[in-house]
Amino acid sequence: MPEILDQTQIHDRFPAEWVLLSDPQTNDVHAVERGVVLFHSKDREEVYRKARELRPGRFAVVFTGNDAKDMEFLL
Repeated sequence: MPEILDQTQIHDRFPAEWVLLSDPQTNDVHAVERGVVLFHSKDREEVYRKARELRPGRFAVVFTGNDAKDMEFLL
């Protein structure tokens, strides 16, 4: 059975990495609170390639590092 990790566990296990989660559970403002880790990498594009390969039904990609000042987010 896959292990569901919360945000603290994800950040502790995969510091400063991009993490692909399946079946993400979100709060009232749609922030990811927990999910099943499918893949992780320091390379964001590698995570997106893996998402295209695995084609999970519901998924989220989170970054566990600090937000860079020049980083842009698309929703």
